[in-house]
Amino acid sequence: MVQLVSHSVINQFFEGTHADPFSVLGMHETENGIEIRALLPDAQRVIVIDNETHKEVCELDCIDERGFFTGIVPKTRTFFAYQLQVFWGAESQIIEDPYRFHPMLTDLDNWLLSEGSHLRPYEVLGAHFMECDGVSGVNFRLWAPNARRVSIVGDFNYWDGRRHPMRFHQKSGVWELFLPKASLGQLYKYELIDCHGQLRLKADPYAFSSQLRPDTASQISALPEMVEMTEKRRKANQFDQPISIYEVHLGSWRRNLANNFWLDYDQIADELIPYVKEMGFTHIEFLPLSEFPFDGSWGYQPLGLYSPTSRFGTAEGFKRLVDKAHDAGINVILDWVPGHFPSDTHGLAAFDGTALYEHADPKEGYHQDWNTLIYNYGRNEVRNFLSSNALYWLERFGLDGIRVDAVASMIYRDYSRADGEWIPNQYGGRENLEAIEFLKHTNWKIDSEVNGAISIAEESTSFAGVTKPSKEGGLGFHFKWNMGWMNDTLSYMQKDPVYRQYHHDQMTFGMVYQYSENFVLPLSHDEVVHGKSSLLGKMPGDAWQKFANLRAYYGYMWGYPGKKLLFMGNEFAQGREWNYEQSLDWFLLDKNIGGSWHQGVHLLVKDLNHIYQQNAALFELDYDPEGFDWLVVDDRQNSIFAFERRSKNGERIIVVSNFTPVPRHDYRIGVNLAGQYVEILNTDSEFYEGSNVGNFGTVSSEDVASHERAQSIRISVPPLATIYLKYEGE
Repeated sequence: MVQLVSHSVINQFFEGTHADPFSVLGMHETENGIEIRALLPDAQRVIVIDNETHKEVCELDCIDERGFFTGIVPKTRTFFAYQLQVFWGAESQIIEDPYRFHPMLTDLDNWLLSEGSHLRPYEVLGAHFMECDGVSGVNFRLWAPNARRVSIVGDFNYWDGRRHPMRFHQKSGVWELFLPKASLGQLYKYELIDCHGQLRLKADPYAFSSQLRPDTASQISALPEMVEMTEKRRKANQFDQPISIYEVHLGSWRRNLANNFWLDYDQIADELIPYVKEMGFTHIEFLPLSEFPFDGSWGYQPLGLYSPTSRFGTAEGFKRLVDKAHDAGINVILDWVPGHFPSDTHGLAAFDGTALYEHADPKEGYHQDWNTLIYNYGRNEVRNFLSSNALYWLERFGLDGIRVDAVASMIYRDYSRADGEWIPNQYGGRENLEAIEFLKHTNWKIDSEVNGAISIAEESTSFAGVTKPSKEGGLGFHFKWNMGWMNDTLSYMQKDPVYRQYHHDQMTFGMVYQYSENFVLPLSHDEVVHGKSSLLGKMPGDAWQKFANLRAYYGYMWGYPGKKLLFMGNEFAQGREWNYEQSLDWFLLDKNIGGSWHQGVHLLVKDLNHIYQQNAALFELDYDPEGFDWLVVDDRQNSIFAFERRSKNGERIIVVSNFTPVPRHDYRIGVNLAGQYVEILNTDSEFYEGSNVGNFGTVSSEDVASHERAQSIRISVPPLATIYLKYEGE
């Protein structure tokens, strides 16, 4: 018999360097008839079995003792479906030959992937259960255009890169192999010979499940089913609705008291969701849950963008957590990090030997602050990988929104860089035009495919139009964190009350730009770590004053225009900084340990949330100047602020804050309407462990002009406190 496969080709297979396995392996038409070839390292015998008749067709010849088999099928000139009975010593098994199956990546998929316009590339790339020619299995696909050879390795083939080299699609740079033997839960990676001839072992960028660190393999997992957006969830995200967000780090909200280990997704759901509902928060925001290698990054250095972290269980468990939140009427937001990724060798860095996902030049592709790599947003496949990931979380897990981390670092090429350390754009400017277009495209995709879902930008500069639609030249976000308001007001609150009169504008300046964007007022995790102290710790004075200051500040914040965000632990005034390795200090709510002060703050936040939800004046016109009016804006000496909030139907609530420890009795404030005003909240109430100075019910307006208004009210303003006065008519 003439041997059609040369020894040099066979050697390439066993050396793991052959890049075109389908040109050799499987079924081929030859002059002598149909020839079948199989690469089965360490096998002794191979018999071909007809799939239809289940009869032996022929036995293949072993032409290389390392395990290469070939044979002409007698009396056959057409291709047919077959299986292989492989003998390993005395034992045998019947297997499907991966190299008898046709390509499953269509020309359209190839074109869309290379163009970067595939709406959901995660439905094509990665590991997917499917059926081919009546055979069930897993189809693996990987984008690695510059690799010389790619093999799938895993539990199913002894992690041997010689056994399953993949087919290359030159049009898209995608490698593909359908593997009938692979099954749910098995671990896998891709073994590449990169463009420099170096061997690399990479996790799947599109894996739907990953191993818990320090292990780094991907895990075969089913693609979650689609979750439809409901009208109820859509409405809860709208601009004229109350949005109060509880920001949560899942690994440290609560832990197992016996061993300080994490709770799983289901345990967290059972404890967290009822708590959030009782506290009156409308939304939960989770710090990033895409798989990440380093606990200390809190999830902000992710590698498995499509894998819910296995720290807390399975993807199904996370989906149940989201479902339980929705059942309780709570929307769920996820922190999303498309700005950078760590350089771990199993991840995206130098994926096929080239800077595939990142920029090659460190001036564009390296984050000096975080020792991470920056995505190349100008590359079609990278932009598509990221934008479809946002869609994946919203559609497949039923999330109601994403909060995009570190937007400023994405949109400015000179972010945290000195002169000479960055490369200008094509027009000589500092804006990262590719990143800007990526953000616009992602927000457009969210609006188009998941109508009602929201995107929130953590953008720390005054970049114009963050929350304006992309068709109007904006970035297309729905909301933006108001970092300026947060920095100014926290700076004010940290000052001793005697000096606050000299910094009065820090509490009022936010109104100068209030209506330039749709703002969220954030008191986030970033403000209670890295030596910044807790919120309680930032407050000046003795213990009583610290708690009073914090309560007054919360009252001011919940009254001020903008949606609210509060990081976990701040709702009961945790005294120490947040530590991601420990549970929150829930014991402080024990009166015998924390006194009643922590209970007081806890109750206040609960009441603030419920009052906020029940009064349209506090949320309905957040982004309309008609919803806000300063009543007292210039009383520097007394550090008093007063403003009126209004609803679409004319409901009114006056918010008055006193940021000195001196009570102000008979304090006169001009009002817009004559009538009765009822005190509905007082942060100095004895219920919150305050001094109980207040107005105790209704205040009537008088025909006394004040603050350029014909009518006024005379009230008692408690020390270091905020009060809400609701207009009840004449």
